[in-house]
Amino acid sequence: MPAFDELPHDEQLRCLAELATSALAQYGIAAPDPVLINLSENATYKVDDAGSGRRWAMRVHRDGYHSRAAIASELAWLQALRNDGVVVTPVPVAGTDGELIQSVAHPAMRRPRHVVLFEWESGEEPSEKDHLTDKFRVLGEVTARMHRHSLGWTRPDGFERLTWDFDTSLGTAPHWGSWRDGMGLDTDKTALFAETVGLIGRRLERFGKAPGRFGLIHCDMRLANLLVDGDAVKVLDFDDSGFSWHLYDAATAVSFFEHEPQVPELMAAWVEGYRRVLDLPAEDEAEIPTFVMLRRMLLVAWIGSHSETDLAQSMGVSYTATTVPLCEDYLRTFG
Repeated sequence: MPAFDELPHDEQLRCLAELATSALAQYGIAAPDPVLINLSENATYKVDDAGSGRRWAMRVHRDGYHSRAAIASELAWLQALRNDGVVVTPVPVAGTDGELIQSVAHPAMRRPRHVVLFEWESGEEPSEKDHLTDKFRVLGEVTARMHRHSLGWTRPDGFERLTWDFDTSLGTAPHWGSWRDGMGLDTDKTALFAETVGLIGRRLERFGKAPGRFGLIHCDMRLANLLVDGDAVKVLDFDDSGFSWHLYDAATAVSFFEHEPQVPELMAAWVEGYRRVLDLPAEDEAEIPTFVMLRRMLLVAWIGSHSETDLAQSMGVSYTATTVPLCEDYLRTFG
């Protein structure tokens, strides 16, 4: 069988589905084949057991993105957040061997993949088309509670997560590839984006990484990773959680719609909610547009390096095009 990386995309999906199905045995679950619900860094499946009425979410990890220790660290934090009453997070399910992280092999893959199973969480994903102002106040408050927890939490020995700073986002060692590989770039856009990235870097260097500004955060608090269940906001998908600026979490909340006219109102609501829990100095609040631009340019890079995903294909060139006026406005305001 050809190596996984050499297979066409459809064949890769078939191999991932086969692996997900075989993983069920390691949890003692006899259910129909898992159904793919999301393909991003990882492949996420819905598992339904019609007999018991139970449902789970299974995550098949991308090869080489996170080590086993890093995944264990992610699970340690999200469990602590839930157990300490900070926020509702997914509940990981142990396999029949008692381990939360399973290792599952497939003939086409060089190495076994890490697999994690979670209890299914009820609720509905918010949409940018909803009236989100009140939800963003709640989101700001929830985010501040998470930041407060991470500031006081004693991390277990061997804790390991990625760092998302300028260098690993837009600089010389980017986790998601170079923004220069974004879809639809031409000479003029590349020059504009380069000027914008340079300004972001200079402002972040001045902003610094003091403990009150930089630490362990979720790093992907976008609407797709939230569930609203009555009055509760549940936070999902800690796969990108790591060390970054606290205000990066604010920017991720408007991921993929940073150019929409309601964003300033939503950011103001987020700040209002955040300040219910933690102090946010005015000078820090004034830097939020820099973090929005950091996230926007990082997503330009992500789309370019994940062109096989449905999300990248649906956004693609138009996302790059709508980034142009954001860059122009940012340079006028902060340059």
